Amino acid sequence: MLLLEEEPRSVLPRSLKGSCFFQSEELSSVLTQKPPHTPVMLKEVLHYLDVQPGQVVLDMTFGGGGHTKEILNMVHEVTVLALDRDPTAISLAQQLAKEHSGRVKPLLGRFSELEALLADMNIKPGSIDAVLLDAGCSSMQMDEAQRGFSLSKDGPLDMRMDGERYPDMPCAADVVDTLDQQALASILTAYGEERHARKIASAIVKARRVNPITQTQQLASVVAGSFPAAVLYARKDRLQRPAHVATKTFQALRIFVNDELNELHAGLRAARSLLRPGGRLCVITFHSLEDRLVKRFLQGDDLSNLDQYHFSPRKQGAGKGKLLDEKRDGGSVDWLPLRRKVITPEKDDVKDNPRGRSAKLRAALRR
Repeated sequence: MLLLEEEPRSVLPRSLKGSCFFQSEELSSVLTQKPPHTPVMLKEVLHYLDVQPGQVVLDMTFGGGGHTKEILNMVHEVTVLALDRDPTAISLAQQLAKEHSGRVKPLLGRFSELEALLADMNIKPGSIDAVLLDAGCSSMQMDEAQRGFSLSKDGPLDMRMDGERYPDMPCAADVVDTLDQQALASILTAYGEERHARKIASAIVKARRVNPITQTQQLASVVAGSFPAAVLYARKDRLQRPAHVATKTFQALRIFVNDELNELHAGLRAARSLLRPGGRLCVITFHSLEDRLVKRFLQGDDLSNLDQYHFSPRKQGAGKGKLLDEKRDGGSVDWLPLRRKVITPEKDDVKDNPRGRSAKLRAALRR
């Protein structure tokens, strides 16, 4: 047997132009250098996708192209549809397409735009053999200070994964300088699971009365200033390394700005529609909100209204009757798990690529 083991940011004015400017010319250097990207759980992804010659694979988050490059190197005559919402990533995909004529087809867009993009290419539902979805930020986005994703590198408080594609799309600086204290606290609680959300939101509102918060390290300092110095690095990551108290604040803002949970759900629905029966899905997530969403989607949970859906861990015995499509083998009428338990990186992989320490992989077969 195979079984082995709507949008919340609408509270911002639509006319808001945004106080962040994505410097595409400063990112041009990324295209002339080797992408600083180490694919997460590469051997596990290759194992569970089990790509065969002649198949069509959809990489829904191309990023630096690490997973796609290895698939191309390992499997002959495979075609990879390379999707990403980041124009910089698509530029890399276009370069790769030149190196592998006809084997890579770059697609610029979000998960929610995918089915329309593929329809324009005459790719029909039920025709894809394997799908990889690697959620979260890419290393390129984190390492480029001008993108505003990293609190360790000073740059504009931007965080828009789409870059300049949507000039009217609010960036993180717009969020922290526009929303009221209660709304800010709600964002930090919902998307960062931040226990001190009210305290941090209050500090942000007080600080912006003096000066607009437009830089990443400016925001990090504001958040840090709301805590005693002794607890600045009291939090620990999974390697027991000190983690800055603003880490969850940055996560929450990034998720909110990019509408990541709704987009992830749209991507999962698209994968369900596009995969053929017997097709394989691998999803890599990096925090509990994403992983719980993926887990419940694969179980057949109804996630039709994410704005009202709380991704807190389900208590024992709770939610009976909600998973109407759940089957005894641990999947739903749509999915058969390729492994019951979530897959995490091996210790050696974490040492080689610390950024992947929180990654979780779920793999399933389309029924």
